[in-house]
Amino acid sequence: MSGIKAVIQAGGQGTRLYPYSTVLPKALMPIGKGTVADKLIDMFRVAGVEDVYITLSDQNKISSLIKSYCGDGSRYGVKIHYISESEPLGTIGPLRLFASELDTSFMVTNSDVAVDMDVSEFIGFHQKSDALLTVAVAKQTVAIEYGVMEAEDGRVHGFREKPTEEFCVSTGVYCMEPRILDYVPEGQAYGFDRLIETLLENKERVMAFDRTENWIDIGRIEDLRRAQEQAAKGLLKE
Repeated sequence: MSGIKAVIQAGGQGTRLYPYSTVLPKALMPIGKGTVADKLIDMFRVAGVEDVYITLSDQNKISSLIKSYCGDGSRYGVKIHYISESEPLGTIGPLRLFASELDTSFMVTNSDVAVDMDVSEFIGFHQKSDALLTVAVAKQTVAIEYGVMEAEDGRVHGFREKPTEEFCVSTGVYCMEPRILDYVPEGQAYGFDRLIETLLENKERVMAFDRTENWIDIGRIEDLRRAQEQAAKGLLKE
């Protein structure tokens, strides 16, 4: 996996984690024996990633704690580069700030995910599929706690009592090719939702990698606690 780079998007305000996020940025929330950032960076290092880029926001004053905590990356065995955005650019927009350095296949991840996955397998899957974008996905089951009426023009033609639906959801972990940045406008807020819609409209090849072992979005307090409980029980890898 030589030459593969990784990006951790850590410029968000963490509003769903308030008031915790007034003290610590999402990337430094404790999980097991370390932080979310520790887990992500170590996951990349094991796969052979040598350069990790962390995007920060000038508008989020506590994001500077990430730079103080992670340093230059030497303690992880990688080289960390910090990219600061002067105004919010969304989940994908910041990539244009250092597009010239993303000159090979690269990974992008949100800073509020706790995930167990084989990064080498993920990158290999992406490159073999000749995709412009590969999304690491997880299966999520949603239970509806009500009877669901299926009706059209006022007439009921079906009924399901408290059904469950299974969805394939994005984990916030991606593998991309440099050409994808041609679709990202410069100096504008641009999110992943708009990116994938644009790629599909332009018939670009987008793949889903469904072999994540464990995944928790720790963007909400209750999910952060669940991730901490799983880490304490050894259900999340250190």
